[in-house]
Amino acid sequence: MLRFACLVVCCGSLVVAAAHEGLTIERLIDIKHPSSSVWSPDGRHVAFVWERAGVQNLWFADIGENAQPRALTAFTAGEVGGPFWSADGRTVYFAHAGDLWRAPIDETNAAAVWTTKAGESQIVPSPDRTRVAFVRDGDIWVRALADDAETRLTATPEIEGGPVWSPEGTRVAFTSAKVVRREYAPEYSGAKILYTVTERTPLDIQVASATGFTITTIAPNPAIERTPRWLDASHLIFERVSQDTKTREIVIADTATTDGRVLVSEQDEKWWSIPPAAQPGPQPSPDGRYVAFVSDRDGWDRVYVMPTAPRGATGGEPVAISPAGREAWRPVWSPDGTRIIFDANSPEAPGTRQLYGVAMSAGRASEPRSLTSGAGTNIAATWSPDSHSVVYQHTDAEHSADLFVLRHDERLPPQHLGDSMPADFDHAAFVKPQLVWYPASDGQKVPAYLFVPRNLDRAKKHPAIVWIHGDGINQNYDGWHVERNYAVYYSFHQYLLQKGYVVIAPDYRGSIGYGKAWRQGVFLDVGGKDYEDALLSARYLKSLGYVDPDRIGVWGLSYGGFFTLQAVTQAPREFRCAVDVAGVADYAMYYEDPWKGAWTYGRMRAPEDHPKEYAAASPLSHMDRLERPLLILHGTADVNVPYLHSIRLADTLLKLGKDYEFVTYPGEFHYFTREHVLRDAWHKVETFFDRHLQP
Repeated sequence: MLRFACLVVCCGSLVVAAAHEGLTIERLIDIKHPSSSVWSPDGRHVAFVWERAGVQNLWFADIGENAQPRALTAFTAGEVGGPFWSADGRTVYFAHAGDLWRAPIDETNAAAVWTTKAGESQIVPSPDRTRVAFVRDGDIWVRALADDAETRLTATPEIEGGPVWSPEGTRVAFTSAKVVRREYAPEYSGAKILYTVTERTPLDIQVASATGFTITTIAPNPAIERTPRWLDASHLIFERVSQDTKTREIVIADTATTDGRVLVSEQDEKWWSIPPAAQPGPQPSPDGRYVAFVSDRDGWDRVYVMPTAPRGATGGEPVAISPAGREAWRPVWSPDGTRIIFDANSPEAPGTRQLYGVAMSAGRASEPRSLTSGAGTNIAATWSPDSHSVVYQHTDAEHSADLFVLRHDERLPPQHLGDSMPADFDHAAFVKPQLVWYPASDGQKVPAYLFVPRNLDRAKKHPAIVWIHGDGINQNYDGWHVERNYAVYYSFHQYLLQKGYVVIAPDYRGSIGYGKAWRQGVFLDVGGKDYEDALLSARYLKSLGYVDPDRIGVWGLSYGGFFTLQAVTQAPREFRCAVDVAGVADYAMYYEDPWKGAWTYGRMRAPEDHPKEYAAASPLSHMDRLERPLLILHGTADVNVPYLHSIRLADTLLKLGKDYEFVTYPGEFHYFTREHVLRDAWHKVETFFDRHLQP
């Protein structure tokens, strides 16, 4: 049994000694990122996905031994999705190239279970692992693994997704929405190039019999509903957020009567702002009697537990089980229902996250106990089937994301499931960031992470770079970023540090990890004080005696790209040069995209109601102020910030006769992933900064 004793993650002993020959962009691309860890039924193995430059492969590791992880696949392209084990624990199934595949762990080559013309996605196994439910052409299907017999559960013009099996395996819950795709060709782009906008109605939650077309709609109403979970054989539980983003509810629905009962209702005068990565939705206990969820009702994201029965019976109010004043995320019940694990930071170390555990008895929790300690981040715990161990992800200043296992014997150190970095990397050569604070224009303190190259001659002046993270709801950490999408930028900054650049990464207001007030500080002020917070990081750099105030560059991704464009128009001489990676050029334009309208509406409401605020959030309208060189990078397959933003930006700059470079990456997504794109993009950014910032 995994007891709540403090275990120190000591990764230093895992470092492979090797001569450090200096980082290169090509070698940084070799760093892998793990995800999708799943336990075998007997708890003896963990399968997981390792990704290198957009190519994913399936691996597995034995637990309790020192054996190295072994590869189950050797794909040269594509992704591996939704791995799950067979009932006997000898085979791992997974989705690849639109089909279901199987990989025995006895070294036999992986092979497709089926090959169909139409691709399948969101493949999930039935409780007994004899069938799978999946999505094909927007409908829900069920297929038997023994004889490949198929049953189509839906045949509608709507788009269905997110299948979830009932505990007894007789029904499948899923979401459904009407989706309309329209195309248009703006004048500045040309009639030959069409852009698409996809409009979707709010999700309905439905239940279908696993044997046919019996479909029931559960508690329909105009709300943004999340994928449901089964509370028991006859009830679903799910989270929904109102279309005005002010009301968040947790609802229990009876699948027989379709009636819904609101268990939790929370109102926010601004918007419901806890990030999806925190997994704030309801997590029912294995017996369905209690539910854990994340709420910011006291100003901090905390884990709460409450009974699922109606009040007046055995119900009650939510009780916080995580410490006050910390951002606690990702609660997970043990399979036996006796414990909950979550990860949390602290005000003193907002970029460090530890795993905490509480013992549960009749809905009551013990005091939280720290299961990890030391530097770095420990997140995303997953329990073994016997509730004895957990697998989780760890990063720190010297190590990118790796998987570790806390085992039931507390005398054993966490087991390391393989090193994501090449063996010849000198981990000790990486630069650890320093958390600093500087004053904002309104007197608040802005956190930022400062990177200073090792052995820097502080008697001389050196170039510096401001890096602005994207998403709006993200943050920096005291080491490698926990997400692959930002870890590649962290690695590139380590390369720039080697070249003598000082780097600073601000957590401007709107960033997560610092409480609700800081996260919501952008309300009706997108591109205002949050941008100023980021801008002031340059002025902090200029206060350092070893930074050349005339050789500071700025760059950012997505929301950070928007800030970069704000910087070169609002403070056109603050930076020597700038790089915009897939940044928003105009928030009124962003609001028009139905998929992004909710994100924008929560922070800014509608453009017609706040024209002044939207005008301020439109660097596109102020490009006549651009004075310094600008590099723009964007992928054509970007659905987060449509490629059209950079097309319109380039058209405007061209007409104004401004100094800019525009690099297009065909078929690339918002977060650059493919090897040839990463190599080209990082070399172009390196050359651009060297040209304008080096002596």
